[in-house]
Amino acid sequence: MSHKRNKTPALAILICSPTIDRPELCVTPLVHATVARAMDCEVEIHFAGPAVRLLVEGVPDALYPTPAREKSIREFLHDASSSGVSLLACGMARATWIGEDEHLIPECDGIVGAATFVARAIDPDWATLVF
Repeated sequence: MSHKRNKTPALAILICSPTIDRPELCVTPLVHATVARAMDCEVEIHFAGPAVRLLVEGVPDALYPTPAREKSIREFLHDASSSGVSLLACGMARATWIGEDEHLIPECDGIVGAATFVARAIDPDWATLVF
């Protein structure tokens, strides 16, 4: 008897190490997320620690992963979001790394706690990647 899974594949990505100081490290998880969406996966990206600054209005617009500056981090975030990737900010990171006068980019789908990613990590229906 075959046990075929009828659920949509799901992938949760945690971005915690790539920061605004190293924009070249920010692209890989965004590209992986966009590719996973193209493969019909449900995809969430959780931005934790200082990486949450990638979701601050104006910040990713000035960041480029290559010296040629052909595409900004904001454009990669927009591509991921437009493909259906959920961009989620960690609430604790937001409180620590984002000023009261700063706003999140419209592509950000909300604020979640660490428990949200941990729940994905222990759920057998979800795969996880950590960058």
